[in-house]
Amino acid sequence: MPEVRLGSSRGTWILLTTVLGSSMAMLDSTVVNVALPRIGRDLDASLGALQWTVNAYMVTLAGLILLGGSLGDRYGRRRIFVLGVVWFAAASLLCGIAPNSVLLIAARALQGVGGALLTPGSLALIQASFHPDDRSRAVGLWSGFGGIGAAVGPFLGGWLVSGPGWRWVFLLNVPLALLCVPVALRHVPESADENAHGRFDVLGAVLGALSLALLTYALIEAQGGTAAVVVSAVLGLAAAAAFVYVERHRPDPMLPPDVFASRQFTAVNLVTLCVYAAFGGFFFLTALQLQVAVGWSPLVAGTALLPTTILMLLFSSASGALSDRTGPRLPLTVGPLLCAVAMLLMLRVGPGASYLTDVLPALLVMGAGMVTLVAPLTATVLASVDTARAGVASGINNAAARAAGLVAVAALPLLAGMGADAYRSASAFDASFNRAMPICAGVLVLGSVLAFFLVTGRPTAGCQHPERHTHCSLTAPPLEGERAGP
Repeated sequence: MPEVRLGSSRGTWILLTTVLGSSMAMLDSTVVNVALPRIGRDLDASLGALQWTVNAYMVTLAGLILLGGSLGDRYGRRRIFVLGVVWFAAASLLCGIAPNSVLLIAARALQGVGGALLTPGSLALIQASFHPDDRSRAVGLWSGFGGIGAAVGPFLGGWLVSGPGWRWVFLLNVPLALLCVPVALRHVPESADENAHGRFDVLGAVLGALSLALLTYALIEAQGGTAAVVVSAVLGLAAAAAFVYVERHRPDPMLPPDVFASRQFTAVNLVTLCVYAAFGGFFFLTALQLQVAVGWSPLVAGTALLPTTILMLLFSSASGALSDRTGPRLPLTVGPLLCAVAMLLMLRVGPGASYLTDVLPALLVMGAGMVTLVAPLTATVLASVDTARAGVASGINNAAARAAGLVAVAALPLLAGMGADAYRSASAFDASFNRAMPICAGVLVLGSVLAFFLVTGRPTAGCQHPERHTHCSLTAPPLEGERAGP
């Protein structure tokens, strides 16, 4: 049984290590969007290259995050976490010195591999290290500090881009890693799952990531109408079919198909695909709209996005408690509708927009919608499967959300008619943005309808409840895991 107590010096070091590690990945997901216009201008990149700057990271992260958790259980959670931090920092360094968009995109893909190793490890280290009596409080503190980091992210990203330059958005991870790794090696105990067995589903992970990459390429390059686009789409669909076949026939699949025998689990993942596709498209385009069309600096644009994160930081815990009393259907129906209203309110945001009367109302409604749905979504995922499979279910839901976001970032500019140089023209980008927001709103309404008709009942008695009560990530629902120890 783990014996580290929360009030001990070792407990403090463990919390510091896991907060630093998870903050690297969380900050990266919130600050890069703010940097995109400057990256495009400095590297003379097309809109497609900016899409890939976001999606290259998401492809490898979404495709490998389930495998990353399994590696930690088998070979040691601290070992894989430290490997992930070092890998992430090295890839961040490559991003920071990339001389062109091609090398930046390649480095972003490598960053996603590091993120897939360290992201599951942060929570797993806390669950495996702390005494059972302190574990819940430790997870709460880790989640709260991570939320503060997420809230600071857009402001920090805007300041870095406006001041030292966009490269420091990535280079900042290097000193964080230099602090995190020695502390982890000295103060964090090693742990592993003695019951972990079987072969790793490397083939499944590769096929999943490959299908996402090929389909993303087809969507981003579709306006060119070349033979490569058609070939990429066909191969992407073939890789997806092969992924399903492999997962159905492997003895230890990364994504066990029988978990979808739960109607509730399948329903909430369909809702997840809708809402996080809309969120991915919204935050990608809004960071550009505030700078390209409205004309704000990166610092002002990053700071403008803070209300959504702050609302989640303050009220996500209360939302989870409320959903325990009402059941999941109501918040999962109302939350996406509120977010859809926010998308439509964003149609007021264009050249000459006022923050107080145009931008802030939309972001406040957006934050209220996310507060309403994110915590109940996580609770419903965990409640829809056996307690022993809670970690797998949470990982699948997290990966599904990230995959939905990257597909949205690839497809939305195509659907909105954005040309390769749209972000260089305020009027052209504003017109495309005004076509994109109703599409996002429509996807959210679809998610609300699915929740109303397919999500039923209250959490099952005796199911695992979320340990993370505060959650501020805007790109995916929180990861939960099986509780380590007795």
